Amino acid sequence: MHLTIHQSISIQFIKVGSISNSSVLQIGSTGSIQSKADIYNTGGYTEPAEPAEPIGESAIIRLQKPET
Repeated sequence: MHLTIHQSISIQFIKVGSISNSSVLQIGSTGSIQSKADIYNTGGYTEPAEPAEPIGESAIIRLQKPET
């Protein structure tokens, strides 16, 4: 199946809070999205880190309502 898509996209303002390892920011349409992962050892570590241990009690963090 072949589709031809003509688009006109006008973005006046875009704010991205964060992009993490598994995030996808897409504007417009795409035929396929291919994943890519790059891992670098910039600290020169030779062994895995020690397992994390919880400290104290878990906390509830209240998020602020986004400004309009």
